Amino acid sequence: MILQFILKLNIFILLCDKMKTLLMIMCALPVMAQDYQLPLWPSGVPNQLENDLTENQEQREILWVTNVKDPDIKVYLPSERHASGQAVLICPGGGYAGLAYNWEGTDIARWLSSRGIAGIVLKYRLPSPQSQPTPQLAPLQDAKQAIRLIRQHAEKWNIDPGKVGVMGFSAGGHLASTLGTHYDDAASNVANELVSTNARPDFMVLIYPVISMMDDITHKGSRNNLLGANPSTEMIQAYSNELRVNQRTPPTFLVHSADDNGVPVANSLRFYQALLTNKVPVEMHLYPHGGHGYSLALDDGHLKEWPELLAQWLGSL
Repeated sequence: MILQFILKLNIFILLCDKMKTLLMIMCALPVMAQDYQLPLWPSGVPNQLENDLTENQEQREILWVTNVKDPDIKVYLPSERHASGQAVLICPGGGYAGLAYNWEGTDIARWLSSRGIAGIVLKYRLPSPQSQPTPQLAPLQDAKQAIRLIRQHAEKWNIDPGKVGVMGFSAGGHLASTLGTHYDDAASNVANELVSTNARPDFMVLIYPVISMMDDITHKGSRNNLLGANPSTEMIQAYSNELRVNQRTPPTFLVHSADDNGVPVANSLRFYQALLTNKVPVEMHLYPHGGHGYSLALDDGHLKEWPELLAQWLGSL
């Protein structure tokens, strides 16, 4: 009887220890979490009309997000020991009609985090005359606010506020290059507590980007969604970002494919030339094949090297 009692007591003590350990782990999880999701405009979204649209998330082969009303950032941080201090704001593509949210967003953020770089996905508003009085300003307003929000949280997230860049794919590349060339435009500023924080990205990463709104090379769907079906010459020139480059434009990394039938490679070529003319450091990688919209290109033996080339470039900044 005594032996049985001692055995049961030992089992009880062991179970208690395990429960204690489990509770300690559970309590520690919120502290250890490396992901954050923050609204961009907690006090109210600017440049927004009352409307009945609701955000839609459709899981196809990719997660397709439309009708964004409450833009936010989703933050993927590397462990503190691996953190390089760099952060990249990621703008998924989708022709300004939707967001390829995981394909060109969260997948990219996780890859960056694995390399010691904070990957931060921007869920930005898509231009919509039904929901915004000035539709073409809404994506840029969100991007500028996101950069400022990252810098506000830099110390908490182990980020160097002087190493915050932007990355964009396709139409997201247009938004990223707009941020890099329009960051000081007063028209896109929103009066709030962050407006005095620097919105200039320290570098740009543009992957098969829409750059120009010019008739001969633009992606017509992106232009129509951003500027409308009949934009003025002034509006076309204002959002043709190859025309906006100056010596303060951030250093840039470009990737494009010659056989891109969606966004002509001339978009990257003209931007590259504009950067060279203004003596802005730039690295460009052109591939003969690849088409459009390949993200990390994990299933392509040649194209899949571009992320490693980017990692090397980021390490050289």
